[in-house]
Amino acid sequence: MHAMTPPTMTVIDAASVAAEVEGSRPEILEVVRAAYLAHDAGQSSNPHSSFLRFPHQDRSRVISLPAYLGGEFDVAGNKWIASFPDNTQHGIPRASATLILNDCTNGFPFACMESSIISATRTAASAVLGAEALLGERRARRVGVVGTGLIAQHVWKFLRDLGWEIAAFRLFDLDRDAAERYGRVIGKDSTAEVEIADRVEDAFADCDLVVLTTVAGEPHLHDPQLVAHGPVVLHLSLRDLAPEVVLAAQNFTDDVDHAVRERTSLHLTEQRTGNRDFIDGTIGDLLTGRAAKEAGRPAVFAPFGLGVLDLAVGKWVHDRVVAAGKGYRAAGFFDGVEA
Repeated sequence: MHAMTPPTMTVIDAASVAAEVEGSRPEILEVVRAAYLAHDAGQSSNPHSSFLRFPHQDRSRVISLPAYLGGEFDVAGNKWIASFPDNTQHGIPRASATLILNDCTNGFPFACMESSIISATRTAASAVLGAEALLGERRARRVGVVGTGLIAQHVWKFLRDLGWEIAAFRLFDLDRDAAERYGRVIGKDSTAEVEIADRVEDAFADCDLVVLTTVAGEPHLHDPQLVAHGPVVLHLSLRDLAPEVVLAAQNFTDDVDHAVRERTSLHLTEQRTGNRDFIDGTIGDLLTGRAAKEAGRPAVFAPFGLGVLDLAVGKWVHDRVVAAGKGYRAAGFFDGVEA
């Protein structure tokens, strides 16, 4: 038996992660596609995420997402992501995160990475992949956006870098200034018409793609007529839609057991109906052709956000950083650990 040595620990900061993501979104989309297909094929382990909540801070939480992803990836790890909404009042981001990657041969961690960018990137990539699978093309006549924060910005960057053809945007945010800032960001790289909506309902009307990225903790959209014209809705914030709206649409998610919990809209609909028959499939079903959007019927893609996606994007970033000789290499990180 040959001797094994612990791996070198590489620490990768936010600037290094962002540098790898920028300009590489088409490739990252394919990384996320491969991760979903590996998960669909049973080549993963993705336990339920754990929510650490605080008795004195109702809106704050820290989530742990452990996972293993096999196939071409063969990596394990854990994302530890905090959401403190009040941070924005103090000029710092709502979310902060780290990602630990573990060697699957000996279990040792080999990377510690800033992960809020990885998390937002994989969320946006999964959303745009779902949109493409449901619409059947990279084209939308009008896109409605409800909630114009960080995740919405990452979704726009994927739409832009993947060359989506979009004629118009209609934006709604409770903070109109935020919607206007988002509109200016779009205007820098697109000739699409940008309209700021006065009501959330306007971000659905006449839109064939709707993106929901709010911080809503419970449903605030109750009228099934919002989706009567048959749009594709990317329900990234998971809790905006009341069961009445969910039941009016086809419904797809990334993993049913993960998504139907923690009082998501899908979970509330299960509690209302007593079953999960309203769920038509997963992103894996869409990507493999086992399921498809019915013409003229609204479809909602509500991905819970799987840890395997963080591993896939994180491993991709790590490998590129190390190959370029970047990152902080802590060669003696495990020195002194007793055998």
